[in-house]
Formats: sequence, structure tokens, C-alpha cells
Amino acid sequence: MSLERPERPDSGDLVGVTEDGIDYEALEELLGDLVIGRESHVNAEAFVVRPDEVATALGTLRNEAGFDHLSCVTAQEYEDRFESIYHLRKFDEPTHEVGLVVPTAKDDPRSQSGNSVFRTADWHEREAYDLVGIQYDDHPDLRRILLPETWQGHPLGLDYNPEKPQIVTLREHANPLEEDHRSGENSDTMFVNIGPHHPATHGVLHLKTTLDGEQVADVEPDIGYLHRCEEQMCQQSTYRHQIMPYPDRWDYISAGILNEWAYARAAEDMADIEVPEYAQVIRTMSAELCRIAAHLLAVGTFALDVYGDFTAIFMYSTRDREVVQNILEDLTGQRLMFNYLRLGGVAWDLPEPREEFFEKTRDFLDELPGRLEEYHDMITSNEIFQMRCVNTGVLSPEKAKSYGATGPVARGSGIDYDLRRDDPYGYYDELDWDVVTEDGCDNYSRVLVRMREVEESAKIIEQCVNLLEDWPEEERTIQANVPRTLKPDPDTEIYRAVEAAKGELGIYMRSDGTDKPARFKIRSPCFSNLQTLPEMSEGEYVPDLIASLGSLDIVLGEVDR
Repeated sequence: MSLERPERPDSGDLVGVTEDGIDYEALEELLGDLVIGRESHVNAEAFVVRPDEVATALGTLRNEAGFDHLSCVTAQEYEDRFESIYHLRKFDEPTHEVGLVVPTAKDDPRSQSGNSVFRTADWHEREAYDLVGIQYDDHPDLRRILLPETWQGHPLGLDYNPEKPQIVTLREHANPLEEDHRSGENSDTMFVNIGPHHPATHGVLHLKTTLDGEQVADVEPDIGYLHRCEEQMCQQSTYRHQIMPYPDRWDYISAGILNEWAYARAAEDMADIEVPEYAQVIRTMSAELCRIAAHLLAVGTFALDVYGDFTAIFMYSTRDREVVQNILEDLTGQRLMFNYLRLGGVAWDLPEPREEFFEKTRDFLDELPGRLEEYHDMITSNEIFQMRCVNTGVLSPEKAKSYGATGPVARGSGIDYDLRRDDPYGYYDELDWDVVTEDGCDNYSRVLVRMREVEESAKIIEQCVNLLEDWPEEERTIQANVPRTLKPDPDTEIYRAVEAAKGELGIYMRSDGTDKPARFKIRSPCFSNLQTLPEMSEGEYVPDLIASLGSLDIVLGEVDR
């Protein structure tokens, strides 16, 4: 088995860590008077803290208990209060989880910002303000992030009227150059808009870029052009049947089944549904096919970004990605919006004749090593590519962790974090494969991680095919016995995540006892990863900025949701 982590540093000095996991009593004692209540969520215990002590509580849990990963911030409104939930876990041990619940008054929803402790709180709190209406004191830039500044109301508030007309006025644009962007009266600082357009920005993205000469002095990603109200739609849909088609549309490029699995894992754990082993193997195989398709597209578009090679690299990757999509189409009936997973299993068994499906999959796996050699010859060995990528877009491990970067972005900075191994689900912990990391922390390392992960995904798929081929026919159970209508107990809360192609894709849900979630929150890996772009780009040149953006492999449909 290859899933052993390297030797971890001694955690004996961390409060609340025992051989059996987390000692929540010790954590409560550590937080002391900060704690005014306690809740039990399905995934972890959560401590209720006062809204003016958020930064202190977060800092204590990070510095003294080792919770160095702020996965997500969820905001919601109840009949009598507003509430923010900070979902914390550890990069070294993701199964160690804890929540901080911050209630605020109904008439003045105001809370302290966590940005001073975790930089990832910046965008998450801005989204909470934008959609729910909570004010975060001491936030460095509290304004709307998905909706226009002139928008009236907060769409996830209980009193929001979706039929109210919105008037977006035309305004004179203020000078975007702020004093802190200038280096002096004689500076040749210049403001440049990059976007909003699709080419080279991987979706409808606007980069507000300040240049000092030819170097990037500041860049601010402006998102929200593609916001599609996915969370609102899921809150209006039933757990059992209506939510599952939506996840395909978050990262709509290649990660459909990976997205579906994020929702399935959260809902199944919430409703205590056990998925049959046979269905878990099928899920694992199909998810890794999606990962290969996603990484092939990432490599092809990235090469297009940095040295404009369309006929070779982009078309080569598209050629191989088409083979993967053909296999997935045979399995699911669709090429992009698969809608193949079901709560409790999968929609149907492998296509008949099974032998042809296995042969087509094995043919692809047999040809893949030669294809990857071609990619290394044309990409990683290419002098122009190396000049554009080596030592550009540098993201230190400390910065990556503070911003909540995950997936190949984090692993390209040497962070050994992969939920498939560290918080096992599906059939991953029964298979032989390795987590890939690179220590270069640059654009080149992130490409290497994705290319090496394709090899590991191929190893996983081959083992799944071998298992499925030999599986006894009478034991091929594709779905558990799931009630037609799911109604989890009121106030059941859960946060669950999977390792999607771009990183940690998490789902928070709260039940109100009906067949629809009272709150549905999507933790998008692209959303958190995109926050790192200013850190990677400051002091570099505009072409390096484009390369760094491409190395993040974002899809704006998942950033905006």
C-alpha cells in the first residue's frame, strides 16, 4: 500500500490532540471564556463564540491546536439570528475538524472578521456579506463580490424578494489608481483592464491590474459575471432527486462525477446511507477518468496561454481527452453533464457487453504512457515553456495554506494534502497509488503535478477495471436501499468534501426537517485558489501574470457558482 504519509512532525505540543483523534473537551478548555455554547455537527463538534472574539478564537485554534486550514466560511439567517460558521481542519490531518459558530443579532448582523488570521476569510466573508448580509468588522475590503455594488438586498436573506426590480445605474468611473499603488510622483504607474473576456482568463473574469513600468504592482480579480445562483437552486430542490443534476454544472468542463460525489458524500453521511462496495469501485473509476480529462484540458490550455501552441499541445490534449469522454459517454450516456451518481450508488451498471468496455478502457491506459512522453517532450522539455514557468508565479507553502489553496496548486507548493488518502472515501484506501507533490512552488511545478497525477489516476483506473472484471455477478449491487423521500432530522448540519480535480470541493448542508436543505453551501476549490493570484503575481511581468492565472486551472462556473 502506497498511501502512507511521510513522517509527520511531533504534534504532542498541540492542545486537544490524542491518539484517538480530537479531544473536544480540551479544545473547549483551551478556548475558555470565548465559548458561550457548543453544537454537534455530523462531521465535527462546533463551538459557539461571541461575534467580537472571532479572530482570537481562530488564532488560538490555529496556533495552539494546529487547525491551520480554514476550509470554508458559511453564513446563514435564522428566524431569530444570523450565523457564520468557520469550518476548520488540518493540512497534516484533515480528519481533525472543528467548527466555530458565530451568532449575530437579527437587527444588526455584525461580526469580527477572521481575515487577520486566515487570508482565505477575505473572499469567503465578502461572499457572506454579499449573499446573506452579515457585516464583518475590520475586514480590509468588505464589499460585494458576486453581485454589482448597486444591487439591492441580499439574495440568501429570509426577507429577500427575488421579484423586486433591480436598477443598475451608469456611473462615472472613479480614478482606479490609489495612492498606495503609486511609487512616487514620477512613477509610470498605469492601470490596465484584463478582461472581462474569455480568452486567456478561463472564463468571464476581469483582472484590475496596476502596472509599475512593466511589472505588476497590484492585481485584483473581479468575479461574479457568471453567478448562477446554484446554492439558491439547491435549497429549492429535494435531496433525493432534484439536487444531483446541478453539481455537473459547477466545474462544467470535466469534473462532473467528482462534483456529484461531493454532494453525494455529504447527503449520504447526513442520512446515514451506506453505499455498496461494487458501486464505490465504479464511482472511483469514473471519478479518476474525470480527473484525467480535467488535467489534460488544464495542460493543453496552459500551453496555449504561455506559448500559443494550438496545433500541437492543445490539439494533442484534446485528442486524448476525447478518448476519455468516449469512455465516460459509454458509461453514463453523456459527455459533460453526466448525472450518473445517485444517493446510495450509481444510476446503472457498466455498459454491455462489459468486455468491450473493459477493452476500450485498457486500450486507453496502454497508450497513455506514450502520450505522456509526447507531452513531456513538447511541454516540460520545451525551452520556451521552461523560461515562462520556472521561478514564475511562486507561491510559498505558508501563503498557500493561509489562502486555503488545495489540489495541484497546494501540492505544487509541496503541501502533502489529498483528501482521497487523508480523509478516505470511495475505494481509494483499498488501492495502490501515490500522492504527488512538487517543491518548486512555481508555475512549472503545478504543471508537473497535474501530469504526474494523470499517471496515478491511470493506476487507480486499472486496478478498478481489474476488480470490476472479476466481481461476482450476483454481488453487483449498484444502489443501496434509499427511502424515496429523505427528511433528515431538523438542525442536522454537515460539512463534507472530496478531492476534486482542482482541489477540495466541500458541501455544507443544514436540514430543517423537510425534504429540502435549509442551507446549501458550496466550497469551491477554484474560488479559494484564485485568491492566491495577487500573491503569485506581485513584482512579476504581465506575461507571468497570465501564466500564473493559467496555472491555477480555474473554471469561472465553479468560482461564481
